[in-house]
Amino acid sequence: MAKDQLKHVSKFLSLVLRHQPEVIGVQLDSQGWVSIEELIGAAGRHGKQLNRELITEVVANNDKQRFSISDDGQRIRANQGHSVNIELGLSPAAPPKILFHGTVQKFIESIREKGLIKGSRQHVHLSADRETAEKVAQRRGKPIILPVDSEQMNQDEFQFYLSENGVWLTDHVPAGYLTFPEEV
Repeated sequence: MAKDQLKHVSKFLSLVLRHQPEVIGVQLDSQGWVSIEELIGAAGRHGKQLNRELITEVVANNDKQRFSISDDGQRIRANQGHSVNIELGLSPAAPPKILFHGTVQKFIESIREKGLIKGSRQHVHLSADRETAEKVAQRRGKPIILPVDSEQMNQDEFQFYLSENGVWLTDHVPAGYLTFPEEV
């Protein structure tokens, strides 16, 4: 399968499974799952040709592991990043001492004032390593990496969740738990 086609299908699945299922007329269940057969049929009725093999390949080869197929192989969902209201069913987890958030210069002033906020998504996304945070931020420009004192946040009773693809999730990171590089 061509890399461009896989990327195109991944973006389409992100749109439908994370943000706008109504664009093709599907409804996610309370945990974000939708039947693969329903997804294929609805996509086809809206001019997007999908099949089980293509969906399985996108799920298996997505570099960020954005999607999961249910254990019975019948349903699919996005692992995190939803702007639609769903409950991922994740249990609180103790994070590592330090997590990382990648951003770019244009957001720094707002982050200094408000901390990291979830905006239209359900959670703030954090990475366990600096390299992953850098890759995420590179999409928007020159990355600035902000270490998060997640150990102290956890001690202060902030909740953390670990998504199926290794992204750490929390509701908010106040600015006091962030370390800003001197040059920004």
